[in-house]
Amino acid sequence: MNKSNLTTIVKDLKQQEEHLKTKNALQGCLIVKKANTWVDEAKNRPIPNMLFSEFWYENELSILFADTNIGKSILAVQIADSLSRGKAISGFKLECKPKKVLYLDFELSDKQFENRCSDDYQGHYTFHENFLRAELNSELELPAKHKSIEDYLCDSLELSITKSEAEVLIIDNLTYLNNDNEKAKYALHLMKTLKKLTKSNNISVLVLSHTPKREDSKPITKNDLAGSKMLMNFCDSSFAIGASSQDHSFRYIKQIKQRNTEHLYHSENVVLCEISKSSNFLKFNFLGFVSESEHLANIASSSIEERDDKMIGLINQGLSNVQIGKELGIHEATVRQRKAKLNI
Repeated sequence: MNKSNLTTIVKDLKQQEEHLKTKNALQGCLIVKKANTWVDEAKNRPIPNMLFSEFWYENELSILFADTNIGKSILAVQIADSLSRGKAISGFKLECKPKKVLYLDFELSDKQFENRCSDDYQGHYTFHENFLRAELNSELELPAKHKSIEDYLCDSLELSITKSEAEVLIIDNLTYLNNDNEKAKYALHLMKTLKKLTKSNNISVLVLSHTPKREDSKPITKNDLAGSKMLMNFCDSSFAIGASSQDHSFRYIKQIKQRNTEHLYHSENVVLCEISKSSNFLKFNFLGFVSESEHLANIASSSIEERDDKMIGLINQGLSNVQIGKELGIHEATVRQRKAKLNI
């Protein structure tokens, strides 16, 4: 028997062995194996890398939610830009090389998108070629076999991912896709489709979603996500953006659900950012870590004008920004910004 025949026989035996293992593991809709077997098989798969600090890891289905006009799309585009370049957003962690990103934009028109990445429609920001953006075709004729655009989209996702060779999918946003009369049905269908894609295509998915109207004096919880129980069950991780009562441009990012890490960015350690557009790119700028309670609306608190008067008095006493912040119960970044606005 020559070497070539021996190699073929060995290969066939291995394939038959793997087939028998799979067949023996299947029990109805379940795959049953020894716990040690699961661990041994998992050892051969790479450890998931951070895509956006501990908020989102590779091959996770993650949900980013916030109220309307808080900045979900701004942050999502910034994350997409970061991943496409393989360059971390300042203040956040990134552990992977450049990835091809497919951004499904159901929120902004191309002109609105242009405005956010230009200086008054001039001096446009240049994105990396790895960043792909998609809109729904306004002249689309729905195929007869599909009952709705939501059904058609779910069936089209895998094809779009394969053709574009995308490694990251961002959907902006889930709320747009929901038919008012059948919200739960389509949200569930889409989440199941996306969850399947993370496993079958090794793709990382971020879904943006709105919150129902909520009181800005209360901490953000998983219950603030529309359809929270159902959606939270299907996602691997979730984080939210909250508006700050200290300054209209301040936002904080809070971890809501996590599986690949411990709960780091909780109520006592949220990430404080400032939304700004220094030239041609609207983005979140990292400021530091703060307590969520510092930025919640407080009916009993003094007005900004009263606070400014107190701040001016403390400045005249020679106190530092950090000391003034402690006295007023605000972040020192707020002190810096208010001083700049008041030309102090």
